[in-house]
Amino acid sequence: MFRLGKIMQPHEYKKRILIAVSGLSPQILTETLYGLAVKSQPAFIPTEIHLITTIEGAHRANLSLLHEEKGPFHVLCRDYQLSDINFTEQHIHIICDQEGNELDDIRNPAQNEAAADFITNIINQLTRDEDTAVHVSIAGGRKTMGYYIGYALSLFGRTQDRLSHVLVSDGYEGLPEFYYPTPKSNVINTRDNRPLDTSKAQITLAEIPFIRMRQDIPEKLLKGKVGFLDTINLARKAELIPELIIDLENKKISANGEVFTMPAIAIAFYSWLLKQTIHSQDALEKPLEFEGNSQYAEDFIIDYRTVVGEMGAETTENALIKGMEGAFFAEKITRINKQLKENLGERLAKAYLIKSSRHDGAMFYATDLLAEQVTFSTI
Repeated sequence: MFRLGKIMQPHEYKKRILIAVSGLSPQILTETLYGLAVKSQPAFIPTEIHLITTIEGAHRANLSLLHEEKGPFHVLCRDYQLSDINFTEQHIHIICDQEGNELDDIRNPAQNEAAADFITNIINQLTRDEDTAVHVSIAGGRKTMGYYIGYALSLFGRTQDRLSHVLVSDGYEGLPEFYYPTPKSNVINTRDNRPLDTSKAQITLAEIPFIRMRQDIPEKLLKGKVGFLDTINLARKAELIPELIIDLENKKISANGEVFTMPAIAIAFYSWLLKQTIHSQDALEKPLEFEGNSQYAEDFIIDYRTVVGEMGAETTENALIKGMEGAFFAEKITRINKQLKENLGERLAKAYLIKSSRHDGAMFYATDLLAEQVTFSTI
């Protein structure tokens, strides 16, 4: 987003979300919150916090963090005048398996897969609002949880989103009584009964750079429920040699195994354009706006009849009686390219897009696909 001609920074967004994973040590949340809201300059003060954890992790977070009077989260907010941070029991998300059963731990492959899908969906949901900046901490929970939430942010993160790990000074890390550096002296004891002053502790947030791959994710996944492996596999398909199947009778398209559909007139036009260009490796010249190309119209109607039947094609045939005009031609290309991007994502769609080039003042259109990469068959 932009404000007064410049790119907005994360702390400038009206809605700011901190997301963390934790296991049996909920302290990671208050340590990270302190690092962001107190230590960092400029301060990133969340407007809401989300914690992803297990049954036992949620139990500990509720009892140790959220007690109204003694809970370290509320005490930290009072100590450093951090107001209006929305973090309640409803913001603690317990990881569930495919059947909706809450998990008490993440040990076996099935539980790891469930955790990956659950975390991926949370990140997907919380990054949908363009007016929101998200900060993700990978410091808590099992190592796989940190990996999954970091990778999920790589898949769905925007320019304004950040990823970090929290570092705690020697002696304080992992102590059950330590939650954050206090503004006043407060003595706690180590496991070997050595006293430490919590006000002397140091918290450092290590920001982690990450590659943003959101443009590789199709719109249908961004708006719906997604699986971790499904999303990864889709992103990997962009690295494969293009393989396109056009199934006119069933109105389906398969691009490297990703099957989807388009409106009948769009899929017929795409099929027609491919047939005209891939074998000859020539591009189609855009017709003039008010001087239709009769040959284009006749050839296109053949494929359109295959899709909608003889009777269904009648209206379009009448519209093309004077030939295919430039406006019809250009509108179909724009619609097809939009559909390809929505169903495949920017990166995978790139190999299948209809592209333009200019020669001697005229516009020409074709794909980069080769004849051996396109099949007209039943899917």
